[in-house]
Amino acid sequence: MTTSAVKNNMLPPGLVSNLQEVLLGRKGGEDEQQSKNNADESISSPSDSVEPNSDENDSKPVVLVTNGDGIESPGLTFLVEALVNQGLYHVHVCAPQSDRSVSGHSVTLKETVAVSSTDINGATAYEVSGTPVDCVSLALSGALFSWSKPLLVISGINRGASCGHQMIYSSVVAGAREALMSGVPSMSISLNWKKDESQDSDFKDAVTVCLPLINAAIRDIEKGIFPKSCSLNIEVPTSPLTNKGVKLTKQSLWRSIPSWKAISANKSAGRFMSNQQSLGIQLAQLSRDASAAGAARRLATQKKNLEVVESVGAAGKSDFNRSVKYFQQEFLDRELDDVDEDLDYRALQNGFVSVTPLSLSPHIELETQTAASEWISAVLQVEQ
Repeated sequence: MTTSAVKNNMLPPGLVSNLQEVLLGRKGGEDEQQSKNNADESISSPSDSVEPNSDENDSKPVVLVTNGDGIESPGLTFLVEALVNQGLYHVHVCAPQSDRSVSGHSVTLKETVAVSSTDINGATAYEVSGTPVDCVSLALSGALFSWSKPLLVISGINRGASCGHQMIYSSVVAGAREALMSGVPSMSISLNWKKDESQDSDFKDAVTVCLPLINAAIRDIEKGIFPKSCSLNIEVPTSPLTNKGVKLTKQSLWRSIPSWKAISANKSAGRFMSNQQSLGIQLAQLSRDASAAGAARRLATQKKNLEVVESVGAAGKSDFNRSVKYFQQEFLDRELDDVDEDLDYRALQNGFVSVTPLSLSPHIELETQTAASEWISAVLQVEQ
């Protein structure tokens, strides 16, 4: 689907503000008060953490983008650039400052979350020292952005498939799920990344493949005909532009196999301390509310806890008798035995763009599946 860009004819907010001040200075009495009232209505008064914008002064819908791989990942960058270049939406980004893959639906409690503005051309963007769920929750809370609710939340594009039971681990799916829990339509997008085969430009191709679905979703959300209580999990095959089409799928039982590997004590201890020191530095540098001393106290507490754990054996034995081992975990892909062509993983491996509707309750799963099937069929007919 090709979509022509919409030209933005609005004056820059700074120029509008200056003109309003001039008018207020020239008019007196009732005219001055009326102009001031109009200015107050047209200019939002957000808190220090909220950026001034004109989202509520035009008809462009707001689209919120997050991800699990971090704000600098190419999947998010290409997606945001494509949405901005269309000129159809106000694009806002609230994403983790670093890779938070495989963190599931985890949230940050009793710790300060630092939020910093960042530059992504044409978008209002923030990076967050938290999880994707933190990002979506914060963005929808009203504490960060001046708008009350985006029309659609897009989480992705993730590096690696998020099919089957892998959705439980997936932070990119969790970001979309958090939006759905808040009553906002959402979709998560993943690219079936293959080591030594995929490259960053494949993310750009994945955006090309997904953009028609995104535009159709936004269009039909505005019309009120998008499936209710539904989040779409979109899986893009390894070679996006040679896909065999879009296929409605069901969640499979596929998952990556956890594999634990023993590592040397020296390597583990050095890496552990490096991670802890890095955490202390990040807290000291990024937190606006927590001081460097507070970060140091947390780091000292973590080191102390580590020392306590390592100084006591499982049965309370002395240090001379204890044994400490170190392990690292990784996930290994495996093939799915089930040959059902309508399962997400099977369709993805066969070269299809897999679209799996997800709901929050098993009681409405069938209804959601049916509604999503009808919607996707209608969208594909329009595209043909």
